[in-house]
Amino acid sequence: MAATVLASMIVPAGLRSLPLASCSGRPDISSLSYTSFGAPRRARGGSIRCEGIRETVDKATKKEISKEEILQNQETNESEKQSVFGAVPKSGSFYPRPEVERRPETGEKSLGSLFAFDGAAPETINGRLAMVGIVWAAIAEKMSGLTVFDQLYTQGTGLVYYVALVPLIAYASIVPMLNGESTDARSSGPFTARAERWNGRLAMIGFLSLLLTESFIHAPVFTKFF
Repeated sequence: MAATVLASMIVPAGLRSLPLASCSGRPDISSLSYTSFGAPRRARGGSIRCEGIRETVDKATKKEISKEEILQNQETNESEKQSVFGAVPKSGSFYPRPEVERRPETGEKSLGSLFAFDGAAPETINGRLAMVGIVWAAIAEKMSGLTVFDQLYTQGTGLVYYVALVPLIAYASIVPMLNGESTDARSSGPFTARAERWNGRLAMIGFLSLLLTESFIHAPVFTKFF
């Protein structure tokens, strides 16, 4: 039944009756094309290939960042000419490194390089954990009436979720970087790498402030003030 429904969704353009070709085969008619989402499409040389979900997402969200673009930004962006501590980036140095050396697209793709102080991984992973953490804290405090510390260590349930969540987010963040893709390579509408960085930074500050505040007032902030 499912195969029948799927077959009916694939409409050969300009043909009324022709057996469906496989994704790796060649069609008998040179004008054969398919118009459904995820269906086979004509590649060069008359071959047929399948467009999967990953390819569709890549087309909609991914952009290639060339070495030339990185070098141009490195030369023109004032924030790339010195670190927050005033040090000038030098090639081969431990910190700070030039942009072209620390980016996943053009730099070394080892874990040591990605997790360095100026690497791509630390801020990305910490920011994502903080964004999840601040939302989780708000919901859990409203539901349980416990502070973040009590949820993690006194009750214990929160610690289990935390230990399970950290490696998942870290893994999902580091795999694209090991494949030479930074967060700047993806965007969809308002969801950009710049927005993620700023939201992550604010979330890190907010989560730390939440922990400090609750340690002084000994009460859950989201229950007491909201």
